[in-house]
Amino acid sequence: MYTDEEIKALLDQTGFAVTDPMLDKLKTFYEILKEKNKVMNLTAITEYDDVIVKHFADSLLIGTIIPFLDQNKDNGICEFSRADIIDVGSGAGFPGIPLKICAEDIRMTLIDSLNKRVGFLNEAIDRLKLKEISAVHGRCEDAGQDGAFRERFDYAISRAVADLRVLCEYCLPFVKPGGFFIAYKSANSDEEIKSAEKAAEYLGGSIIKNRTCQLPGTDIDRNFVIIKKNRSTPKKYPRKAGIPSKQPLC
Repeated sequence: MYTDEEIKALLDQTGFAVTDPMLDKLKTFYEILKEKNKVMNLTAITEYDDVIVKHFADSLLIGTIIPFLDQNKDNGICEFSRADIIDVGSGAGFPGIPLKICAEDIRMTLIDSLNKRVGFLNEAIDRLKLKEISAVHGRCEDAGQDGAFRERFDYAISRAVADLRVLCEYCLPFVKPGGFFIAYKSANSDEEIKSAEKAAEYLGGSIIKNRTCQLPGTDIDRNFVIIKKNRSTPKKYPRKAGIPSKQPLC
C-alpha cells in the first residue's frame, strides 16, 4: 500500500501541488467510495493503490495541460483555477471531485443521468465539506438545452466512455464561446479523433490539440483531446435524448 509521501509524489506529477489537507480529503473520498460500492455499482476499481493511480491521478492529470490552455484562452476566459467547470457523465465523481479537492478555487458542477449516483455524489460532497460544487440529475441532451446550463461554463470535461462525436454533442453546448471541452480518451484514439472533427465544427468548436500523457507510476498513456469553442452551438443541438448516441454527427 502506498504511503502518504508516495501518494503525494505520484500526484505531484499531475501538475497539482497536493497538500496534506487535500490528501486527507482524497483518502476520505476513497473510504466513502469503498463503503458505498458495497451496495451499489460505482466502480470496478476498488483496491487502494489502484484507486490512487487509476482514479485520482488520472483525474488530476489534466493539470499537465493547464499551461497550454492558458496560452490559448481568449480575453475574458477564466483561468482554470477560478473557472466554472461541468463534469459530464460524472459517474462516481471522476474527474470532478478530485479536481475540486485539489483546485479549491474552481466552481464544479457534476451531471449524471442516474439518480442513485447523483445521491452518492451529493452525500460525498456533504461529508467532504466541499464548497461551490453541486451534483445534478439529468441527461446531458436535456440539460444542454436548458438556459440554466447552456453555454454557461468555461470548461466541460468528461471521462465518460463514449465516441468522441457523441461526447462533442453532449458537452460543447455547455461551453461558452472562448471556452474548452476536454475529453479524457485512451491511447490509440487517433482515428476516433479524426472522425470527430466535423462534429466539433457543426457544434461551434474545433479540435486544437491531442496531448498524450503517461499516468504516473504506470506505462499507461492517457490522451487529452482539447476542443476550443469558437462560436455558439446551433440551437438544434444537442438533439433529443438518445439520438446523439444512435446517430452520431459525421
